[in-house]
Amino acid sequence: MISRHDISVREYDPADAGATIDIFLRAIREVASKDYNPAQIAAWAKVDDAKVWAEWRTSRPTWLAICETQPVGFSDLKADGCLDMMFVHPDHQGKGVASLLLKTVEAAARSQGYRRIFTEASLTARPFFERKGFIVLAAQTVEKRGQTLPNFRMEKSLA
Repeated sequence: MISRHDISVREYDPADAGATIDIFLRAIREVASKDYNPAQIAAWAKVDDAKVWAEWRTSRPTWLAICETQPVGFSDLKADGCLDMMFVHPDHQGKGVASLLLKTVEAAARSQGYRRIFTEASLTARPFFERKGFIVLAAQTVEKRGQTLPNFRMEKSLA
């Protein structure tokens, strides 16, 4: 277990599905809403099927950040080296949760022999990833439920 102050990181358990959905939705609605319009937020902040979500989380290494006993963030790493999701609960922004999760993802990627990790960072997340050594490869737009959302393909060398 990796710790920073009173935050720890542990592997995801299927019982964590509800907590990760809550963190995902609240982070988008309460944090990313400063960078995206209401229609974009409404399109993005949806989980159509909790069972599919739970299966998705268990299909790859996923980690949960815990503060005291409460889940406060999560991240994952796909088999191709993609950090697909990283979300932190709005009440725990700026406390080192994302940094600790990223450190965990990077350690896992290195142990699997990856030379780099990459992500598609939102407007909101881009500054964090840049501070952590990621570079922007390209600005792009993605479509979610009929809305286009700008984001950035970014990568970080692990060499």
